[in-house]
Amino acid sequence: MSEFEPKIVAYCCNFCAFAAADLAGAMRLQYPPNVRIIKLPCTGKVDAIHLMKAFEDGADGVFVAGCLEGQCHYLEGNLRAKKRVAYVKRLLAEVQIEPERIDMFNLSSAMGGRFAEIVEEMTQRIKDLGPVNANETRQAVKS
Repeated sequence: MSEFEPKIVAYCCNFCAFAAADLAGAMRLQYPPNVRIIKLPCTGKVDAIHLMKAFEDGADGVFVAGCLEGQCHYLEGNLRAKKRVAYVKRLLAEVQIEPERIDMFNLSSAMGGRFAEIVEEMTQRIKDLGPVNANETRQAVKS
């Protein structure tokens, strides 16, 4: 039997988190390749429905990565995203899915090393939790 490799979706803001991911690549930092990055102009654009849809479409884990608090290029976008992530954690708990499968992180564009650490951390966390039962999750999220 092969080892479980989780599918992780990362919603990253253009100015900081995506730039940090780009820097991690430029620095040739090694981190698990199982994260799929979705680039956003600002994490304030991510809505709860997008986060839940990622799980419905088969993600085992999701994280949102935005600018450092108080340094959002769109003033308060990352604070709105933080509230939405907290809301989705509550929704996941209601449908018996571990709320630890989603998280929010704040980065500056110079934190390529931290981005790689976040991917490692999320990958290990999801491996420890195990796979989400795909059929049950899709049904629970659709309900």
